[in-house]
Amino acid sequence: MADFFLIVLFLAAVCADFCCGDVIFRNFHPVIGIGSLITGLEKLIYPVEENRKKELLSGFFLTIVVVVTCYIVVKAGLYASSSLGAIFYYPFYFYLAYAAIACGGLASEAKNVLKTMQNDGLIEARVVLARIVGRETDTLEEDDIYRAVIETVAENFSDGVIAPIFYFILGGLPLAWAYKAINTLDSMLGYKDRRYLYFGRSAAYLDDIANYIPARLSGVVILAAAFLQGLDWRSGWRILYRDRRAHTSPNCGYPEAAMAGILGLRLGGDNHYHGQLIKKPFIGDALEPVSQLHVSRAIKNLYLSSAIFVVIMVLIWIILK
Repeated sequence: MADFFLIVLFLAAVCADFCCGDVIFRNFHPVIGIGSLITGLEKLIYPVEENRKKELLSGFFLTIVVVVTCYIVVKAGLYASSSLGAIFYYPFYFYLAYAAIACGGLASEAKNVLKTMQNDGLIEARVVLARIVGRETDTLEEDDIYRAVIETVAENFSDGVIAPIFYFILGGLPLAWAYKAINTLDSMLGYKDRRYLYFGRSAAYLDDIANYIPARLSGVVILAAAFLQGLDWRSGWRILYRDRRAHTSPNCGYPEAAMAGILGLRLGGDNHYHGQLIKKPFIGDALEPVSQLHVSRAIKNLYLSSAIFVVIMVLIWIILK
């Protein structure tokens, strides 16, 4: 019976995310706490003098401490709340499950860029886009903005939806939040500028390892959703197979290639990051000029892909239990 309630809570958390994004607990999101922990530790242990070995070691230490701390805190929180009874345990469980999934929030941000483009124009859309992408947006044209949104939807589908659910089924909420810590570490430290080239290397490598399986699953699930949407899943498979490694990341190419293929678009290419031009290969074929319609299709695929994966994972959960 307890397992049944946990499944119901998990599905309720997914539904809440789909409908509300991160609105419910926006100001109390655990990722904010993880980010504060990372920032505090970085200030405390980052080497005063430039030293590659010390930067590597201190970055490795910070990464391990943050990941282990998140796992232990969630584990302890679940244990403590269960000791107090179901009235505390179930709401806490729901909160952690809801906060771990980022489908609704990602879709909301993508829709916000579209809405801003329609209502306020290109300049304001660049500002809104800058909140969800790492590249510089000041000089992007309308089609560049649409491509950036689609790329973000594809890439974050893997690490914001597929990976947390995958690790949740594998090891429960503590493992899911250990993954969220890894992903947050990479987003904050995984840069190749002078400050983080060595200090953030452990975080970046660990994120690559943690996303290895989820990224490949995400490509397949995107194709499955494309089939149900009536999109060209065969082209998606062809582009996925051809361009899956055409990315600076060992993982991001999988969901991005699948999305490019089903939409008939060419994604990727060079972009500026922190004042530096980063050259990237193209992904997909430019069969159609990118438009708002393609962004809408990508968002629909995001929801449908997420729903498909949730159903599959819940069935696996039930079988394993």
